[in-house]
Amino acid sequence: MQPAITAATLSPWEPDLLAMLTYGAMVLALMALLLFFCAFLGEKKSDPEKARAYESGVIPTGLALLRSPAAFYLVAVFFLIFDVEAAFIFSWAVSFYGLGWAGWIQMTFFIVLLLFGLLYVWKKGGLEWGTTASPPSCNSKTSC
Repeated sequence: MQPAITAATLSPWEPDLLAMLTYGAMVLALMALLLFFCAFLGEKKSDPEKARAYESGVIPTGLALLRSPAAFYLVAVFFLIFDVEAAFIFSWAVSFYGLGWAGWIQMTFFIVLLLFGLLYVWKKGGLEWGTTASPPSCNSKTSC
């Protein structure tokens, strides 16, 4: 007599999937319960001080419609790009011997592609931080 073998009984995902769905449902239920208790039991006093915007301990004054220089956004984007690049390179370095020459060629292609991207941004002026105005010329009335 041969035992009946079905694909569903040998699936490695079935027990783990049920556990994951149960855990996810429990987490969502706990989050909903905590949010409900915070809204129901929380204090609801409105105060002008609570409605004021908080910015690093500095009391805001004036209009909030000031433009931020684009250089700050460029720094954030460059940080994200090179941070992800570093994560890829570190993970490649850990498994360097296991990947062999194929991994080395792929990582070289990745670094060359990022280098071309950096050169493109450099050519377009994305790394320029100073003002574009020319410096004042020296004359007899000013000291240089």
